[in-house]
Amino acid sequence: MTTKSKESSGYKFGTFGGVFTPSILTIFGLIMFMRTNYVVGAAGVLGALAILLVAESITIASGLSISAISTNTPVKGGGAYFLISRSLGPGFGSSIGVTLFIAQALSVPFYILGFSEALVKNFPVIEPYYLWLVLGTGLIILIMAWVGASWVIKCQYFILGILVLSIITFLGGALGSFSLKTLETNMAVSDGANLSMLFAIFFPAVTGIMAGVNMSGDLKSPEKSLPRGTMLAIFCGLIVYAIQMVICGGAFDRETLITQPYQILVKTALFGAGFMVMAGVVSATLSSALGSCMGAPRVLQALAKDKIIRVLNPFRKGSGANNEPKTALLPTAIIGVIVLVWGGMSGIAKDGEGGALNAVAIIVTMFFLYTYGMVNLAAFVESYGANPSFRPRFKFFHWSTALFGAIACIGVSFMINALGSAIALAFITAIFFIARRRDMKRTFGDARRGFTYSRIRNNLLALTQLPSDPKNWRPTITVLSGNPHTRGMLVDFATRFECNRGITSLAEIVIGSRDDMVRLRRETMQKLQEFISESELEIFPEAVVCEDLDRGLHTFLQAHSIGPIKPNIIMLGFPADATRIKPFTEHIRTIARIGMSSLTVVNPQNQPCPKNVSGRIDIWWRGQRNGSLMLILGYLMILNRSMSRVSLRVVRLASSEAERKRNKAELDELIEAARIEATSKIIVSDNDFRKVFREESADAVTILMGTSFPKAGIENTVFNSIHALADEMPPIIMVASNGEANLSA
Repeated sequence: MTTKSKESSGYKFGTFGGVFTPSILTIFGLIMFMRTNYVVGAAGVLGALAILLVAESITIASGLSISAISTNTPVKGGGAYFLISRSLGPGFGSSIGVTLFIAQALSVPFYILGFSEALVKNFPVIEPYYLWLVLGTGLIILIMAWVGASWVIKCQYFILGILVLSIITFLGGALGSFSLKTLETNMAVSDGANLSMLFAIFFPAVTGIMAGVNMSGDLKSPEKSLPRGTMLAIFCGLIVYAIQMVICGGAFDRETLITQPYQILVKTALFGAGFMVMAGVVSATLSSALGSCMGAPRVLQALAKDKIIRVLNPFRKGSGANNEPKTALLPTAIIGVIVLVWGGMSGIAKDGEGGALNAVAIIVTMFFLYTYGMVNLAAFVESYGANPSFRPRFKFFHWSTALFGAIACIGVSFMINALGSAIALAFITAIFFIARRRDMKRTFGDARRGFTYSRIRNNLLALTQLPSDPKNWRPTITVLSGNPHTRGMLVDFATRFECNRGITSLAEIVIGSRDDMVRLRRETMQKLQEFISESELEIFPEAVVCEDLDRGLHTFLQAHSIGPIKPNIIMLGFPADATRIKPFTEHIRTIARIGMSSLTVVNPQNQPCPKNVSGRIDIWWRGQRNGSLMLILGYLMILNRSMSRVSLRVVRLASSEAERKRNKAELDELIEAARIEATSKIIVSDNDFRKVFREESADAVTILMGTSFPKAGIENTVFNSIHALADEMPPIIMVASNGEANLSA
């Protein structure tokens, strides 16, 4: 059993007070009073309803995703940041955490500007003091947030009561002026209406659910309260906004809706109670500003607690028994003051559109869209990846809704403003890479691993159904390197032959008893992984513990694979000790019997794999079976950036001039058909092959030559011959092909 610390205890709010109330107060906020009628007038009733449905479809998809994730994992403070980081990992979580914080922080001045604009329109005499009005309101909001969430939540019940009465008042008044003729006149979209811009203006109305989600650390039972409170708030908002659009669209003419979206609600209030509408807009905007002012510091505090971005670490400290994020409130205040000064100096617009207010609305919309998009992506990855650990208690969820939400968020953001969306995406990406550069040992159960696993599984199963073809041949190399720290040259050659076109694994066979098997394998795997990390290689380690090297290797060669992905090339070094030549040749024959190719590196001088040099690779041609693989490997080798100044040369020995001409024509035709840039040289000589070989290739950087290893009984002769051939020569790669690689493919 774990014991919660005093620091992390938080409040113990229920569903209604902790999630539904802050969410619905933000949903029934500034946009309802100040901008919904404007959207109805500019877009027409049908256009406004379409905007509402698109916006709510994104919010519903996001609400379902939030509900699924929050009922699948223990939820702490941080709201959407916590949910994303525990699903997609610290990198994605951090980028969206910062984005969500900025969106919430910008929402504070957004709602304050809306409140101040409404107040000025009711009392024009105070317009010269607009800047001081917005700054003074902002100061009051900050003081209330500083006092703490407990008092604020209690006040929200009173505010909610005022808001409900206000909505009844202005809807009742508008209903008294309702006519089907006016509704029919206002039904169509007006000429020249910019629906994408209108969507951006309206969308903050449906972002209110984050006010409840951000209280996740202060809920008694977040796994119950978050889905219930969030979905209830979404559907209540959808119903009320749809009613407002239809009633107001049938009550007022289009011009009045556009130029006086708020004033007409006051003028036509039920029983002449315009003061109730004013009280409603004051309550809605200030409570929304207060909700955002409480949410933004909590997101920043949760982000700082994870210690992913160092510069944010000071903001992790909380105050008091309930861990109030007072330190994190300071950057929220700074952002708010900057925007309020700009908005206050800009003043209110006279045409009903509200320049500063709409500009902030679009920015807030962009950041919230990406936050919602990432929440949906997290739920999609968790569900579609089929992690066995993804077992949400919330059953009304399917990965398709999450995928729709993610695509819709990104698509709508670019529809609204392609440049702004690209800038927001670049900002999120920059934060992602800053977070990824950190040495993050905590992965938070990154769901991308499960998603990747699921894709690999399905692809492996699909791969088994696809027939192999030389056109699809790729080098899948297993390097038998022994201790890679002393034989790293083998690994270097393998990675150059593979050249990011295939898969390379590094295997070490360890001699040990069965009793020590687990310990030895774990230690060996750790050493191999350290070598791979230090060398910055993209290869996979494997270790086998056995009592007999030859038997263990024999078994390993047969068993090493992942489904249809089996090694087609085994790479090993030629023995330096004559006593190992017999088992070595037996291993080569085993590789051939199993149906694999083998590459044997002969390098008595232990020269490093060439890189960043000029020169050539010589390929000694004796026939197409081994020659095809040699030429393909040579081609892959020079594709490496470090080998870009190296050329290929195909060399062949002939016994006469006629044979030389014939072989020259055949090789040139083969190279041309193979689409590989290489030259050919046919040598006519009666001298011993060893002499010709050493004269021609002594200045090459690497040599590839085909081979077939001898039958039992003459191994020692072969051992001496090969060592004599390689003495003081560049590294030689002896190739024994299984025939799969085909130049004609």
